[in-house]
Amino acid sequence: MPVLPKIADYAEELTAIRRDFHEHPEIGFEEVRTSGIVAELLKKWGVDEVHTGLGKTGVIGVIKGKRDGGRTVGLRADMDALPMDELTNLPYASKNPGAFHGCGHDSHTTMLLGAARYLAETRDFAGCAVMIFQPAEEGLGGARAMLADGLFEKFPCDEIYGMHNNPMADANQFRIKPGPAMAGATFFDITINGIGSHGAQPHHARDPIVIAAALVQALQSVVSRNVQPTEPAVLSVTQIHSGSAYNVVPDKAVLCGTIRYFSDEVRDLVHDRVTKLCAGFAESYEVEIVPDLRPIFDVLMNDADLSEAYRDAAAEIVGADNAAITPELVTGSEDFADMLKVVPGAYCTLGHKGSVPVHNPGFILDDDMLPIGASIMARIVEKRLAG
Repeated sequence: MPVLPKIADYAEELTAIRRDFHEHPEIGFEEVRTSGIVAELLKKWGVDEVHTGLGKTGVIGVIKGKRDGGRTVGLRADMDALPMDELTNLPYASKNPGAFHGCGHDSHTTMLLGAARYLAETRDFAGCAVMIFQPAEEGLGGARAMLADGLFEKFPCDEIYGMHNNPMADANQFRIKPGPAMAGATFFDITINGIGSHGAQPHHARDPIVIAAALVQALQSVVSRNVQPTEPAVLSVTQIHSGSAYNVVPDKAVLCGTIRYFSDEVRDLVHDRVTKLCAGFAESYEVEIVPDLRPIFDVLMNDADLSEAYRDAAAEIVGADNAAITPELVTGSEDFADMLKVVPGAYCTLGHKGSVPVHNPGFILDDDMLPIGASIMARIVEKRLAG
């Protein structure tokens, strides 16, 4: 089965919708325009229930099948853009400075809209389908906000599915990994409160820059010398903030970064080592060092059986040779993991044409993927709710 015919019929409309979202990106919890268009389209296409305001700017659409059934399948897409500028020179490039759909969430939203339209028109399933349009995936806790607002208490689901575009895979390549699939993530800020001085008299200071430089080197030993080699983990210091003049030793430095892991045990180990290193450096240099470690993303765990089911549904759209189970772990993170801790489900990637990775100012999405992704999402509902 290729792209579902009804979805193929409105492929051009999906492209127009996606490019409109792309031209008007909104960052996390500010997706007012985007969520308004989503809600309007769901109502226009005859979705039975449309609910707004869940998790601040989230939208829920409920579609009832034409056959009775007691089960419900959820489909989820994220809506937010990244806080960065776009450098693509596309005719529909971002009109909002400092906001860019550089991760492809505009495509995720559009593909779920395409699936919703199809399911509302055909209703060839038994039970209920819940369309979850989530805000603020990019590290701001959108999934947790929806859960806190009672997402699955108000809209119970037996299983849920999500999808992410992948420009680094060949077009139409569906990939999914059962079990731990994407890393959990901690963001950290480490504040070093030293003593400043004249730059020409550093002996009067407790120089936070020197301490920061030494601490960065020590932090790089945490994974290589504390984490078991068979357990993947990453610790990256990505920002250093300190100083304001050529001739002033500052009184403060701040290190920022991220930790990635695939088990809570590794997370706890790395957190403990970072905390103890900070305490040791504080004592050695006679300064105050304050670590702030914030677990932002959980490890994404795909249900094994539902991963196989998702792959089977995708194979009907892209062909069996293009739909595969993969052993590859992804060190990127995804807050769909928070939903998967509550409801079993699976999260996949779908390849599309392109050579620039996501989170790059030159990233360009291939609109040809839209009807394919929409068809896969619609097909998993039909298969899981066959009745």
